[in-house]
Amino acid sequence: MYWISDNFSPSGFRNAASLMLIGLSWKDSLVCITVAQFIIACVIVLNGVVGSTYHISFSIQSRASFGYYFSYLMIVMRMIVGIFWYGIQAYTGAECVQSIIYAIWPSFHNVPNRLPESANITTQFMTAYVVYFLIILPVHWVPMHHLKWLFTIKSITTPIVGFAIMGWVIHKVGVSNTSLWNQQTTLQGSQLAWTFLSGLYANIGTWSTLGVNVPDFTRYAADNRSAYITAFVLPATGCLITFFGVVCASGSNILYGQILWDPLELIDNWTSPGGRAAAFFCAFFFLISQIGVNIAANSVSAANDLNCLFPRYINIRRGQLIVAFIGSWALTPWNILTGAPAFISFMSGYSVWLGPMVGVLLSDFYLVHKKKYDVWELYNKDGIYRYNKYGTNWRAFVAFFVGWVPLLPGFIPTVNTSIKVSEGATHLYYLGYFYGTGAAALSYYLLCRFWPAQETMLERAVLPDMDVIQGHDGEYMEE
Repeated sequence: MYWISDNFSPSGFRNAASLMLIGLSWKDSLVCITVAQFIIACVIVLNGVVGSTYHISFSIQSRASFGYYFSYLMIVMRMIVGIFWYGIQAYTGAECVQSIIYAIWPSFHNVPNRLPESANITTQFMTAYVVYFLIILPVHWVPMHHLKWLFTIKSITTPIVGFAIMGWVIHKVGVSNTSLWNQQTTLQGSQLAWTFLSGLYANIGTWSTLGVNVPDFTRYAADNRSAYITAFVLPATGCLITFFGVVCASGSNILYGQILWDPLELIDNWTSPGGRAAAFFCAFFFLISQIGVNIAANSVSAANDLNCLFPRYINIRRGQLIVAFIGSWALTPWNILTGAPAFISFMSGYSVWLGPMVGVLLSDFYLVHKKKYDVWELYNKDGIYRYNKYGTNWRAFVAFFVGWVPLLPGFIPTVNTSIKVSEGATHLYYLGYFYGTGAAALSYYLLCRFWPAQETMLERAVLPDMDVIQGHDGEYMEE
């Protein structure tokens, strides 16, 4: 249900349509996103097992491989990404509010813009953005386990909304209208191949944050079977929402002469009385979806990181409020999401660091320590996972840099388009998640193979007390 509610959102619609906007056909877009979600689902499952086995969060897990103090740098980097994503989802939430206002008061379309063009945001949208922020702010104060009703509603309603919008597009265009399915790839040869890889990398980047910190969620699972289901649910729901997106994007091109890569822009064209009512309900349930996504995937995860960094001063509630203000206002997400290419560049860019990070985590758990940790030592700042007086595992330090430094030249032009780099650097960047994860994992394994930290090598795993963790039968302890 979690993955269904996360995938069925306006962002899910956007992914495919944004690929179509840069030249891929709807079929290529569908294949690209499904493959990307299957790959990242495997990463999420592999890392999620750590949480469901030891019932620890990412901030604690990272100490086993990076060292007690060096892990704090990883926590900060993951937290920054979470805050960025909070802002991106806040932007989408404001779009939902704007569509609701359009549906209720069509005259809102005529509100004059008082902001300069360089602001990349209009007076209309800023108004909707403020309203969205005021709506979501009190939700941060509600404990997660009391929000189950919210996620249940969004898991049921957002798929219905997706089917409804797609059904309307097919009805308006006509089932027999073959032009709905005839949108072709406008690229050829190597340009097509590298654009496909760029899209693959970008859509892996969408979930690469959860690939790192998925133990924050799987730590509450009764057993590992709960982690395994992700390998099937994530690509399946991703494929379905992608199909919705490509149908709506193709249909919008036929109906309005342009690809509307955002479903909220599509429903804004429903101006009849009945159309406005439909637009209101679609936007309203999309708003619920965005609130749920932002709470679960971004604010809680980043608040966990803040709580780990400053446990004496920041609890989860305070952390969520800090994330809300920084992500919504300090990062100005409207300057990030200025169009489809910018959206794809943002999604893929931060994977430069998250790929090597998860590569080290997986290599440490499966290859180096053979799934054997001492959970109590992870909480001991002077324990075996301190590694040295600096609390840094130099093997992880080296492997992490091996994973991301070669990708930096290709990443820089996505931030500053005036900087030009070689074609080879750009192509390596498009392969960044595969290179970063693989290179970091292999480097870490080899360094630990030749220079092992013997004090961390255990004969058996030491888990939390079995009578505390309900659902465990002690099988891992016996191993």
